[in-house]
Amino acid sequence: MLLGDARRGKLPENIVGFGRALRRAGVHLDGARIALACEAAQWVGVAHKPDLGAALEAVLVSREQDRAVFRELFDAYFRDPEVAHKLLAQMLPSAEGRAEPSRRRPRVREALTPQRAFGTQTPRPAETPVEFDAAMTASDLQRLRQADFNALSASEYRLVERLARDVALPLPSLRARRSRPDVRGARLHWRGALQEATRTGGELLHLPRLRRRVEPLPLLILVDVSGSMERYARLLLAFLHAATRQVGGRRVRRDLYAFGSHLTDLTPALRLADTDEMLAAASMLIDDYGGGTRLGASLTTLRTQHARRLVGRRTLVLLVSDGLDTGAPEQLDVELAWLRRRCRRLLWLNPLLRYEGYAPLARGAAALHRHADGMLAIHNLSRLEDLAASLADLLEH
Repeated sequence: MLLGDARRGKLPENIVGFGRALRRAGVHLDGARIALACEAAQWVGVAHKPDLGAALEAVLVSREQDRAVFRELFDAYFRDPEVAHKLLAQMLPSAEGRAEPSRRRPRVREALTPQRAFGTQTPRPAETPVEFDAAMTASDLQRLRQADFNALSASEYRLVERLARDVALPLPSLRARRSRPDVRGARLHWRGALQEATRTGGELLHLPRLRRRVEPLPLLILVDVSGSMERYARLLLAFLHAATRQVGGRRVRRDLYAFGSHLTDLTPALRLADTDEMLAAASMLIDDYGGGTRLGASLTTLRTQHARRLVGRRTLVLLVSDGLDTGAPEQLDVELAWLRRRCRRLLWLNPLLRYEGYAPLARGAAALHRHADGMLAIHNLSRLEDLAASLADLLEH
């Protein structure tokens, strides 16, 4: 088809509809990108489908994890005009459609099916019994507990994010330096005894005692917000915010930093009580979301600007990253050695550990493997639930 022909017809409408389907599949798009895709389609034309797909992919895909979803959805969307019309009809609220009976990826399958609430069943005739509803919901939840965060559809991701906020993380506690009055304390509370004697005219009816406080370990959380960690970062932020707010009725001292191309202090956002407000505030603060990773430079900023306030010998450091660092390995090695000396334990939470046979061969991953006291896979709800036990084992050794 000639360039002039591509400027006419329903190609722009189809591109816009395809962009909406991509959004439903969890691909981040805005109006500017869809407009750019329309322009790219006009220049390339529709005579050669691979060229059109390559042009749209170059414009609409910015994350590696979205590439396979795009290609599968592109093939389904532009295979048959009737399929495109059905898909466009499914986007209307009143439209009815049939789910695509295929083995597609969850994100693509969701984009090709009518929207409905997760776990609900297709309306059935009145005489049809619905005794399978509870079993299906339990099955869905069980599957989501084992599903990789990176493979979830958009609606599944939102549901898992909500479920992650209910996962408990009982942090280990240690005896603090300060004491508090307690009848079972081992030390005599002289100040309290003098006050008691003043009130009773010099007679002590009992001896007040002091007992050392027991407090949860202070936390320093470092979260990688680079492109390869994009789908993990938001969900883990929601989990850590809800799980570390209080432990045993006591507030936890916690500091949160995000690192991509540079370090961002998210501690003010972490102090917000509502998790949704925290995520919104964090999104406003992070200006390098989805970019590269320079952990060494970020740790240098942490050491020079925040070390005195943050890192101490009692601090437990949780470093969430896949270790795909693009900075200088010598700098990363030096800064990780400093961080390890200044904290109680350094735990590396790595989603790539879900793969059997994984080895930290990348330079950043190798440095993290050398300096971390332990590493743990953290890619699904089940692994989040195991995190507390892993922390306890780490502190015992």
